[in-house]
Amino acid sequence: MKDGSMIKKVLFPSPNPHVELYEVTYISSGLRVKGLLAEPVLKGKYDAFLYLRGGIKGVGMVRPARIAQFASHGFIVFAPYYRGNLGGEGNEDFAGDDREDALSGVELLKSHPRTARDRIHVFGFSRGGVMALMTGIECRDVTSVVTWGGVSDMFLTYEERKDLRRMMKRVIGGSPNKVPERYEWRTPLYSLQKLEAPVLIIHGEKDQNVSVEHAYRLEKRLKELGKPVTSHYYKEFTHYFPPRKNQQIVSLLCSWMKDQ
Repeated sequence: MKDGSMIKKVLFPSPNPHVELYEVTYISSGLRVKGLLAEPVLKGKYDAFLYLRGGIKGVGMVRPARIAQFASHGFIVFAPYYRGNLGGEGNEDFAGDDREDALSGVELLKSHPRTARDRIHVFGFSRGGVMALMTGIECRDVTSVVTWGGVSDMFLTYEERKDLRRMMKRVIGGSPNKVPERYEWRTPLYSLQKLEAPVLIIHGEKDQNVSVEHAYRLEKRLKELGKPVTSHYYKEFTHYFPPRKNQQIVSLLCSWMKDQ
């Protein structure tokens, strides 16, 4: 069975009457991985939206209300849980081999009967920022990439997040000093020359989870390479934005995607 093949689709309770949610099992690198699919109830063709969550395992898990929120702006949204989560096969790899789950998610969206195959947008939050950038680098035909509070440099994450070091050493196989090539492989800054899609960066300057330095480094490198990039920095906000502001930014980024 090829990557991106949907092998199970089960109706899931939706918080929005205009959006239908489904829990999906699909194939990624031969593994059965799970994710959440959101479809507007109103029939028609829609742009596709790959939502790449942050965190690892139970932290930062896909939230149905969030997926439905994006779908309500006129997108078919797919959010992989990543391998090894909520009954999916395999083990999560913190932007390593589990990047295949994102690439297979693109294939799933391309084969969806209600998506415009040539209009696939990729969104990453937090650790999902790395996943989104890597997906854009690997899938040269994606329409746009958005990173919100997104990681762009795994070396910097290790340096800044002392609380994550044990997990990173276990999952990645050592510290940046011991296995620098594994951190480089997980850092999109080194391969952005291959990225074709325009990038939108959203980041709170008071973010303690993923410092704004990640966004600055990403923007600087994209500009050096002459790549199209738009940035919105918010002085007063952390990793999480207040609800009303959050809604405004969701509207802004959805409009930006549709303009690409």
